[in-house]
Amino acid sequence: MRFAFPKVYPILDSSVIPATGRSQYLRALGSGLAESGVTLLEYRNKSGSTAEILADASVLRSSMPGGQVKLILDDRADLVEQAQFDGVHVDAGDLSPAQARRLIGADRIVGTFGGSNDLLPGVLEAPADYLAIGPIFETRTKHTDRKPIGIDGVRRLRQQAGKDVVLSAAAGITLETAQRVLDAGATMVAVAEAIFRTADPAKEFARWKRALG
Repeated sequence: MRFAFPKVYPILDSSVIPATGRSQYLRALGSGLAESGVTLLEYRNKSGSTAEILADASVLRSSMPGGQVKLILDDRADLVEQAQFDGVHVDAGDLSPAQARRLIGADRIVGTFGGSNDLLPGVLEAPADYLAIGPIFETRTKHTDRKPIGIDGVRRLRQQAGKDVVLSAAAGITLETAQRVLDAGATMVAVAEAIFRTADPAKEFARWKRALG
């Protein structure tokens, strides 16, 4: 699909959402992020029930206008339509990109894991709009047994992917390292903890956006 992928891709993990006042928190967060210029956001909830995921998704969708912000649901391609989200991210062990595409249709975004040290065999032929690569650095946000690939790894994967493939670099990226990751060939940097573990995530996103463009 045609979409101008941003340089900063916020990943909202459910672990940062308070149990008390959950809806109010998400409503304020979503509105603030939209006002700060977010155009793409992933909501990730690995342990919540379907009801919780849909409830969170409803608040995010209502506070982040569809014409301005593309919302991506982690894993649950089966809920994308009901949640009125704009796409899904599927990793190894989830649905394949082809299965996800059949579920959500041609007009929504499909993201998938593209590789670590090297691109996964056949991934360039998958019906995915972007490929996540990494981990770039050490991370506490998402469990992985893979070793960080660093800046050189980003450069190597860009060479393997060619110039037109959208690469989303993930894991352990800070504002101090983000520009080097982009310069090495990443299209965008996926950021979770560095934005959402701050006192004001919307303000922090705006700081990243000013710095990276």
